Amino acid sequence: MSARSWLAAALLLVASAVQAQQAAGIDELLKSIRESSAQNAKINADREARFLRNKAEQQAELARAEGELRAAETKAAGVRARYEANQKAITDYKAQLSAQSGDLGQVYAAVREAATQFRAAAADSYVTAQFPERLKVLDQLADPARLPSNQQLEDFWFLLQQELGENGKVVRFQAPVAAADGITTPQTVTRIGAFGAIAGGDYLVAQPGGGLITPQRSEQPRGPAETFSEAPAGEWLPVAIDPTRGNLLRLAALRPDILERIHQGGEVGYVIILLGLVGVGLALYQLWYLAIVGGRMSRQLKAIDMPQPDNPLGRVLACLKDDGRALDPEVLETRVSEAVLRELPRIERFQSFLSMVVAAGPLLGLVGTVTGMIITFQVITEVGAGDPKVMAGGISQAMIATVLGLMIAIPILFINSVLGARSRVLVQILDEQAAGLLARRLEARIGEGGTP
Repeated sequence: MSARSWLAAALLLVASAVQAQQAAGIDELLKSIRESSAQNAKINADREARFLRNKAEQQAELARAEGELRAAETKAAGVRARYEANQKAITDYKAQLSAQSGDLGQVYAAVREAATQFRAAAADSYVTAQFPERLKVLDQLADPARLPSNQQLEDFWFLLQQELGENGKVVRFQAPVAAADGITTPQTVTRIGAFGAIAGGDYLVAQPGGGLITPQRSEQPRGPAETFSEAPAGEWLPVAIDPTRGNLLRLAALRPDILERIHQGGEVGYVIILLGLVGVGLALYQLWYLAIVGGRMSRQLKAIDMPQPDNPLGRVLACLKDDGRALDPEVLETRVSEAVLRELPRIERFQSFLSMVVAAGPLLGLVGTVTGMIITFQVITEVGAGDPKVMAGGISQAMIATVLGLMIAIPILFINSVLGARSRVLVQILDEQAAGLLARRLEARIGEGGTP
């Protein structure tokens, strides 16, 4: 056998072996497929059995739910029927109540309206601060959802009578009072009817709900509040009252005091005040000086022959005392006139300056007025003229400066007039006595045989 034959035989053997192996693999695959199919069939059978069991349970649950639904619908129908019956009964009862009450409905409406109005008036009353529990009664009477009982109607009548009676009483009671810093402390309050209350010497402002508050002392109106609080029973004293229950006190708190008024005048106002103080000081000093000088000159008039150097008249009378020379009448007159003129500056001093202050005061006030109006017009240009409060600063400065100018000009004008009149009297005395001195000297010379 040749080599080619042997090769062919070998290939046949290999092919036979391969086919045998392939056949064995196919058998294994078929076997596994059959096993998988059997397993899947079993699983599907279990699922179908479980589904059938669940279906039966679900049908049972559905039947039970439908039964509960029918029971609920039946119960709801019964409740609805009872509700409709109750509504009908309520309507019938209301009709019966309306028919039985008759005019009582209008009476109750009038009571509620009166209670509401009285509640609004009593909310910030000084009487309520003493009897705060009456607000609860009024709230119940004013409730539109409730009908007042006989006891509440009697209480309402009592509150009305109480209000009338308390308006004419001055009583003291303990009540919490809120200070300006918000701290509330119990104090002894003196109530003057329904028009005012005082505690610790301070006027009190009534608050909604029956509370009391003490404004700052700088905001208190002027009045003997402290004396009135400490007055013994039965003694009559004047006291300021506020019939508006604190509104006037609040308005009074907005009024500036004297220092605030001065600050409103601005720089021009400060200049006017400084000028006025200087003028008044100099005028008072000169009045004091003229009073002293006038008294000394009055004493000197009683002793003409003994001139004293502590007063102008004495110094004028003494101007020729040590001059024994025979002088001409013109020289004597010149010497006397010189002595009189030497005394005039101190007698008439400050009068020119005071006249200038009298003239400058209104002019400075006019400057302040113009400055204030400029500020006012500037504010109007910036924010408009819709709110008068924004223009109040400029107008206040204008008016305060004018008032300050007049306030320093008018008193200094009168004082300067008094100074001028007083100085003219003293100067007249000096002139009269100087002329008399000159006449006596000339008479003496003629008596000695000289020529006048």
